[in-house]
Amino acid sequence: MLLQKFLAPKSLPYNFQEWKKKPFRERAKMICKAWALDGFGAPVSVLGFYVIKILIYIGLWFYFCSYSSSLGSIFEIHDWFFSLEALGKAIVWTTLFEVIGLGGGSGPLTGRYVPPFGGMTYFLRLNTIKHPFFRNLPFIGNDRRNILDVLLYGVFIILGFLICFSSEINTYLLLVFILLIPILGILDRTIFLAARADIYFPILICLLFPLESLMGLKMMWFGIWFWAAFSKLTLNFTSVISVMICNSPVFQFSIFEGMKKKLFHSFPNDLRPSKRANYIAHFGTIVEFSMPILLLIFSFSSEIVFVALVIMSLFHFFIFMNFPMGVPMEWNVIMVYGGWVLFGYHIDVFVWEITHPILILTLSISLFILPILGHLYPKYISFLLSMRYYAGTWGYSVWLFKGDALKKIDENITKTSPALMTQLEKIYETEIAEAALTKVIAFRMMHLPGRLIHQLIPKTVENINDYTWMDGEFIAGEILGWNFGDGHLHNEQLLDSVQKRCQFKEGELRLIRVESPSFFTQNLDWEIYDAHSGLIEKGRSNTKDLKNRLPWGEVVIE
Repeated sequence: MLLQKFLAPKSLPYNFQEWKKKPFRERAKMICKAWALDGFGAPVSVLGFYVIKILIYIGLWFYFCSYSSSLGSIFEIHDWFFSLEALGKAIVWTTLFEVIGLGGGSGPLTGRYVPPFGGMTYFLRLNTIKHPFFRNLPFIGNDRRNILDVLLYGVFIILGFLICFSSEINTYLLLVFILLIPILGILDRTIFLAARADIYFPILICLLFPLESLMGLKMMWFGIWFWAAFSKLTLNFTSVISVMICNSPVFQFSIFEGMKKKLFHSFPNDLRPSKRANYIAHFGTIVEFSMPILLLIFSFSSEIVFVALVIMSLFHFFIFMNFPMGVPMEWNVIMVYGGWVLFGYHIDVFVWEITHPILILTLSISLFILPILGHLYPKYISFLLSMRYYAGTWGYSVWLFKGDALKKIDENITKTSPALMTQLEKIYETEIAEAALTKVIAFRMMHLPGRLIHQLIPKTVENINDYTWMDGEFIAGEILGWNFGDGHLHNEQLLDSVQKRCQFKEGELRLIRVESPSFFTQNLDWEIYDAHSGLIEKGRSNTKDLKNRLPWGEVVIE
């Protein structure tokens, strides 16, 4: 009984069988209210899973550091903790941890139960679906993983572990390790993103220039913080705050219920973000903007640096304790650790002393060109490369399967993760599992861009009750082996790959695809596809037009 309670999700505040009989808008209203109280309703065991995973991640880093001749064991940590060698090992290990599939995008909060991660179980398996950068080119442009893909990925993993176990970070091994990242990205951009190449690729390049490594790394840390803050300067971010806090396993106890209700305009009838949620969002953005600027400008002042680092550490701890969807826990750990190493310990290193042209070019592309272009033209650049982190600005998709058409995925596609419902049924009764999945609909609609879905569903299908709703994030995780909020992974390219294998008939599978909003215009480009016949309709909306819509689609006249 105790074990069952430990693993069981939070019960829905309504009868699930009665809920299924209601009209779609009323169902949407009920699950959004349920999210406002309990989020996804994940059990306490979920929190334990991620804490244990982080402890293993940190413990293995200590183990790898013990192999370095200039470092040592955990008992000598005071001698080596703030060294560039230790930080370098942390960076290589974090890249490995991510690309293996153990980092962000793993575990139950990302739709992974049995097994709890994908990653290498897909990337080392022949015939799984991949996303080639250059489609239809001979051999490298096929969407079916071949022996070259598997071998190069295997070499990449082996090289990473060799560096981790080495007595020092070997520049030649590191160079090959770095070069393999874009090569793997050309073969399969899923692997490129899974390695979190948006940040770790340029960070690893900084390690190739020992005389200027610390300067380059300082600039990278500043740039990541800066763009993460910049991306929050939109209407979308306030809804992220309310959705994230309500979903936190830490705030699932009844004593926090009143606090969560105050995150909304007027619970339970108006679940738009409240002024309190708006203040929290603005306060977080100010902190994320101002502290890195202080670290950069006043890097000569140990007192200012210390205060700024303490505040940024608390900032990351707040993100950590909320367990945001995608669960980028390792990123929070290494950003805090790297911040203390780079700005706290190496206080006498200044970024304006960078002179090497390759390092300058790398920093310019990763910290200026890609983020600026990504904010302006999100259709062409992943929100990760744009550094638009967890700001409600991601693209998304909804896959609608008619009747039992969803079964064709398991029957025709090579993968290691079964259907999400099948995974959940290994743990829970069918009704509990089915009810838990409906919460994903609320997650999508509670975010501002997700409210557009109510206008698109009537354009997509005649009767939504005839279809099974699957969020594109879970489709990508199940079919590609990795998902982390990037709508470009589950767009029409993946639909084409799925259709090639499953041969859905007209109307059996419909895809609603909504692009990330551009920064200045806040335009949302959308497209509707049928798996069999292709594009049905496309158009453009704007997040400003959604501001007065409730998550279930009703318009509020004020």
